[in-house]
Amino acid sequence: MASDVDEKQEAKVFPLAAVETCLLAELTLLAETEAQIRGIEKPKAPGAILKMAIPLDSLSVVDVLCAVEPVIGFELKDSLVRTGGYPTIEAAMAHLMPRLESAWKKKNGIKA
Repeated sequence: MASDVDEKQEAKVFPLAAVETCLLAELTLLAETEAQIRGIEKPKAPGAILKMAIPLDSLSVVDVLCAVEPVIGFELKDSLVRTGGYPTIEAAMAHLMPRLESAWKKKNGIKA
């Protein structure tokens, strides 16, 4: 028989797909804007922008987290973002996704 704590933990599952989709869309928009400002031509191949060297500064990425907050359900700390930013969208996603999930679990009282 499952305890109330077990049932509570089972009922709450990190919204991985929704967070990933939102974060990726916002980072892509940021990268496209940065590329345009810096005169960097966007790659034509689908998905190539993820690996393209377009610097994403930390303050801009903190702004991106604001778009993720409604999906997560609480305000995110600026400290989730690496000081100095990220060289690519892929690097930002790889760094932020585990940190977002960890913050969500902590906020929801779920042990890793």
